Amino acid sequence: MPDHIRFILRHAAFGAVIAAAFVAMLLVFNVGNLWHLVTHTAEGPIAVVMLFVFCTITFGSAQIGYKIMTMGEDDDKPSGGKRDAIRVFDAIPIPVRTDDRRPERR
Repeated sequence: MPDHIRFILRHAAFGAVIAAAFVAMLLVFNVGNLWHLVTHTAEGPIAVVMLFVFCTITFGSAQIGYKIMTMGEDDDKPSGGKRDAIRVFDAIPIPVRTDDRRPERR
């Protein structure tokens, strides 16, 4: 399996673990009376599965994005481009005709 696919699947699995912990905490702490809602309705298990899947997508994507963004090299040398002098252009007068060919407005 290519390294980049393995990288994405590994961090997506980390996101799934975080999502499982999040959903478990939502149910254990009964946020919004969620525990009662999922245990006393017929659609409760489906709702928990959907909550887990969507949280997995969210936390997995965030985990993958975080790891990709932090993959950059740590350079100790200063960067930021050259320190060349900034060119300053002097203003040059441009001759302009002063005779007005338009009729005057009143």
